[in-house]
Amino acid sequence: MALALVGFDADDTLWQNETFFRLTQDHFAGLLADFTDRDHLDERLLAAERRNLGHYGFGIKGFTLSMIETAIEVTEGRVSATVIAEILAAGRDMLSHPVELLPFAQEAVEILSKTHRVVLITKGDLLDQERKLAQSGLGDLFHGVEIVSDKTPPVYHALFQRHGVAAEETMMVGNSLKSDVLPVIHLGGRGVYVPHGLIWELERAEEPMGHPRYHALPNLQGLPDLVAGLG
Repeated sequence: MALALVGFDADDTLWQNETFFRLTQDHFAGLLADFTDRDHLDERLLAAERRNLGHYGFGIKGFTLSMIETAIEVTEGRVSATVIAEILAAGRDMLSHPVELLPFAQEAVEILSKTHRVVLITKGDLLDQERKLAQSGLGDLFHGVEIVSDKTPPVYHALFQRHGVAAEETMMVGNSLKSDVLPVIHLGGRGVYVPHGLIWELERAEEPMGHPRYHALPNLQGLPDLVAGLG
């Protein structure tokens, strides 16, 4: 089938995101340096994030709550109110950080919006994602915006149905193999992997090397040519 819809992930595909999580995690480690070493702290925080996804979902607010929970655990309840306040302040800083577009993001969306239906498909906190989209300057280029709680084959299937396209007519572009690429390939669509360099551990997955509907690009510059070459 001809390609009708191109979906774009947002965080770390169109604009920076993981970088700010890493900087905050560095600050978090400094706050708790008297109680535990960095490797142990990172392991405990990742474990907290994993078990809290079902409660808090993806995004900065869940990350902040997981940091507080981890701080209580590694200090055996001795963490001070001052440190908790600093963790909360770090979370608020993340929620107000200016949007930094990644190279070729605007150009790729602008070009493809003239020939295809382009839809932003992102997961995370609704208010935060709406804020970033508004600040990005890309909002008017998209024919639709979908902010979902997770990216799984059933979620994509329902999303494509809402937009009146079959999965075979779609392409999803993103930096996460697990969330952006593999679910759409599973449904019969195309997936384009654009690695960011930093990847959250819970988003790691194996590349489907050799799969006929899998593509990989070093950045978004080559995306319009890839789409044009598919006919």
